[in-house]
Amino acid sequence: MNILLVGSGGREHAMAAKIVQSPLCDKLFIAPGNPGTENLGMNIDLGVSDFKGLEKAILHHNIEMLVVGPEVPLAEGIRDYIEPLFPNLMIIGPGKLGAQLESSKAFSKRFMQRHGIPTAAYIEVNQENIEVGIHYLNEHQGPYVLKADGLAAGKGVLIIENNGEAISELKNMLSGKFGTASETVIIEQFLSGIEFSVFVLTDGKDYVLLPEAKDYKRIGEGDTGLNTGGMGAVSPVPFFDAGMKIKVIDRIIRPTIEGLESEDIPYQGFIFFGLIDVGGDPYVIEYNCRMGDPETEVVFPRIESDMVDLFIKSGVGKLSEYQLLTNPLTAATVMLVSEGYPDAYEKGKVITGDVDKPLVFHAGTRILNGNMVTNGGRVMALTSLGEDIPSAIKNSLTLAESIRFEGKYYRRDIGLDLIS
Repeated sequence: MNILLVGSGGREHAMAAKIVQSPLCDKLFIAPGNPGTENLGMNIDLGVSDFKGLEKAILHHNIEMLVVGPEVPLAEGIRDYIEPLFPNLMIIGPGKLGAQLESSKAFSKRFMQRHGIPTAAYIEVNQENIEVGIHYLNEHQGPYVLKADGLAAGKGVLIIENNGEAISELKNMLSGKFGTASETVIIEQFLSGIEFSVFVLTDGKDYVLLPEAKDYKRIGEGDTGLNTGGMGAVSPVPFFDAGMKIKVIDRIIRPTIEGLESEDIPYQGFIFFGLIDVGGDPYVIEYNCRMGDPETEVVFPRIESDMVDLFIKSGVGKLSEYQLLTNPLTAATVMLVSEGYPDAYEKGKVITGDVDKPLVFHAGTRILNGNMVTNGGRVMALTSLGEDIPSAIKNSLTLAESIRFEGKYYRRDIGLDLIS
């Protein structure tokens, strides 16, 4: 098959590396891709929201499968645009309606309420009922959780201890701190526990459970500082034992997929369940309509099955027959980021070192005047495999030392909280 993968980050690099391992993949095209994916297929200089350009690429390159990596084109309706034009094209990624699980926090919370899926209590606030939100904050003690309703590049969630600061931030969000994404704000009950992520590939009826992961969002060690798009991840997660797995399947995964089917919301693609373990019980913090980043960089290297074959099974409704094979080793990824991230940072810093190793996934790089340079806040995800978390992390940290660019920063404590 000729396959077109949409996206340009570390997630897409990890997906590309897995896709090209399949004998079912003839040619891989990545739009727009990055210097890492260029070694795996052909990059096409198209933006992820350039639906017309992607349409032409599908025709020109005789594409038979479209895999959509990031959330933005899914939320904008790439499937809804492409599917009627190419009815025989296999598309991995939901339509705009299903993508609302991620693109609207309000939609997802209402969905969970309708189907009895455990999640934190919440209220919706906009400019018209801002006083209700302020009253809610005054009536409750911190920490306070404020979430932009729409997509905010992983930065639209604020956890605030101080009441006055929470009220101030609510006003800022409703006044456009995250653009149109925060025209509506979800104020949510704070849940105390340990977070983890579970992933499935579904055809809207059946599903295959992928390896779980735990990511680290805060910029600072010890989970301090601002939220980022993700500073690292590990897989598997030690506390995701047989008992917790059964609870997640019975209380969350099945009701979600059955809920989509009962509401006539067609869904073919990944569902990312952002979960929290509260006293041994799983609650949903958020849904994503795609794989996570940097979780993909630890999940995909642990999958031993043919990913393209799995995609095909999802396209023809045969997921119920599929048995996923996974590597028992632990995967750990450490993200190299630019100085200043997630606030303002400079681009164009020359990168040297072991940038072409198999599990070095490019996230924000480009080639400029013959040099590889930084081109984003998150620059590279460095993944390693090991017998356990300490050995996998040690390997990634060693790799992190070997790659150099001005202002390089990374967390050295990824996974340490999981070591007893």
